[in-house]
Amino acid sequence: MVDKRKIVLVGTGFVGMSMAYSLLNQGGINELVLIDVLKDKAEGEAMDLAHGMPCAPNDMIIKAGDYDECKDANIVVITAGLSQKPGQTRLDLASANAKIMKEITESVVASGFKGIFLIASNPVDLMTYVVREVSGFDSSKVIGSGTVLDTARLRYLIGRYLKVSSKNVHAYIMGEHGDSSFVPWNHANVGCKKMAEIMKDNKHPMSDLEKIYTEVQQAAYEIINRKKATYYGIGLGLTKIIKAILNDQNEIMTVSTYLKGEYGHEGLYIGVPTIINRKGAREVLELPLEGDEKEKFDKSCETLMDMKDEIDKVIKG
Repeated sequence: MVDKRKIVLVGTGFVGMSMAYSLLNQGGINELVLIDVLKDKAEGEAMDLAHGMPCAPNDMIIKAGDYDECKDANIVVITAGLSQKPGQTRLDLASANAKIMKEITESVVASGFKGIFLIASNPVDLMTYVVREVSGFDSSKVIGSGTVLDTARLRYLIGRYLKVSSKNVHAYIMGEHGDSSFVPWNHANVGCKKMAEIMKDNKHPMSDLEKIYTEVQQAAYEIINRKKATYYGIGLGLTKIIKAILNDQNEIMTVSTYLKGEYGHEGLYIGVPTIINRKGAREVLELPLEGDEKEKFDKSCETLMDMKDEIDKVIKG
């Protein structure tokens, strides 16, 4: 019997379709269903993708559908919602997108869905919290894209700076997917060597790392100012998370995960290194944060907790 590997995508905007396109190119699933309030858009996107099937690595069913398709899906990916506009922070989107997220989650759960939710709508940490609260699912079954994209941007820029493969850069961005994120440099490595030692041996000033972080933190704003939206990177990031789940890879990724006392915090979703497998978020990999790194993480948590009251009002609606 063929292993069922069905993904339902809610939201056929730039982010969702970038993910869908990368899934088609990389393969590894056998059914993709597109849902959007604009039904003609979803149908057109499904047709366009399906016409590329002869060039794809494996056959798959690609179609537009409705929420009843979620019933037997492995993963429901939600990218729907209002997008970030020039000059707007991700947190500015919170209340408006929380209402959208609540409606979508209720529709998915009503189908009988028992799989894993993967959220990319911004602000992603808060939207993932909404989905967990509304669905009533175990927190391991509800994860957000977190700082997966931020981490990818960081590794790309460090790799380019040090002239090594970004795949051998083991550094993470933690915290809110937003302005209060940070890099725990004490836990950053290139290959097996500490980042600080690499910088010293190459006579690079440590201040260059902070410049790289600033470039990462501002990347979304810079891209939005130039082309109105950012979507290719997160599309590939979502595909990577999906494959880690479906292939039971036990891969460590900085997804938005629900804290239950880890790092001294609980009751919120935030980007932390987490082991991802077929069951979703298997385990938070807790790093020993000290000094200013702990302070930065605490501040990031506080930023999100300050928004929770507004979000809870929407949930209780």
